[in-house]
Amino acid sequence: MTADKPCVLLVEDEPAQREILRYSLGAEGYDVAMAETGDDALILVDEVMPDLVLLDWMLPGVSGIEICRRLKTRKETRNIPVIMLSARSEEVDRVRGLETGADDYVVKPFSVSELMARVRTQLRRTRPAAVGQRLEYLDIRLDGESHRVTRSGADVKLGPTEFRLLSTLMEKPGRVWSREQLLDRVWGRDVYVDTRTVDVHVGRLRKALCRHGGDDPLRTVRGTGYALG
Repeated sequence: MTADKPCVLLVEDEPAQREILRYSLGAEGYDVAMAETGDDALILVDEVMPDLVLLDWMLPGVSGIEICRRLKTRKETRNIPVIMLSARSEEVDRVRGLETGADDYVVKPFSVSELMARVRTQLRRTRPAAVGQRLEYLDIRLDGESHRVTRSGADVKLGPTEFRLLSTLMEKPGRVWSREQLLDRVWGRDVYVDTRTVDVHVGRLRKALCRHGGDDPLRTVRGTGYALG
């Protein structure tokens, strides 16, 4: 998986539908992980820790509704947006899906372009910088589309890794990220990097942000990791 691309876990057992959605998600610029059964999905979600789950209700083994329930009751996965896909169009089914924790409910057959718009809407909430949104924290501004950062109006020159690191921290100011979490988000799970590398790049980011003056906005949490603010 590529660190700066949002990852979507697609859980769909029908081959033709799965291929259409895989192609459409890839065309939108997302990394795509796929599972055909509920059991495989539960294993894969821990391996890739996706940014969003597209989840079919009717699956072999564990049902989509049960997967959604489990994801939303676990601390590690409850904030991952889930879009439920279902041929069940009755209001009672929609309500059940949403009450189980689904963030959106899409009835089959659906417009692929509309579904992609719903995916973008959910990712704007959880990964705004990765989908080209602008982020602000105090006097720091980050433009995800132009990859430009300014502080008090002055340009801040950042390398690609420092940019991804800052965008991650700015998406959730105040949240404390462990070094391992930052490695997964910034470098990607498929890349082996020592946790001390995180400290080196945080140091570079600090230096760049304070080059033109101002207080250090990054906070070191001893024994844990880093936070913005």
